[in-house]
Amino acid sequence: QVGLADSGGGLVQAGGSLRLSCAVSGLATLRSYITDWFRQAPEVQRVFVAKIYWNNASSVYADSVKGRFTISRDNADNTPYLEMSNLKPGDTAMYYCSLIHKGGGARYWGKGTLVTVSS
Repeated sequence: QVGLADSGGGLVQAGGSLRLSCAVSGLATLRSYITDWFRQAPEVQRVFVAKIYWNNASSVYADSVKGRFTISRDNADNTPYLEMSNLKPGDTAMYYCSLIHKGGGARYWGKGTLVTVSS
């Protein structure tokens, strides 16, 4: 059974940085998967933040985070990361990692990690 455990959230001042990680269990390799990060602010729909294709590390970002967030992955331990810098109060949200096979199928979700950016 596939499990995702996202962590690394916290309270930070505007301009600060955080690093989120997502521990993946139940899969021997993520080579055929895509890892995404989404976020959801209170009373707002969950939105896409960034994705990384595990086989070649190519990445895609939402316009709102380009130049400030970096998604990466560690092949050695099957862990995706989201480095967030120059954080803004508008980045405050619950952040979720997600995993889907590049051929489609079920999407797996972490339970979320809360990021709060104070002004």
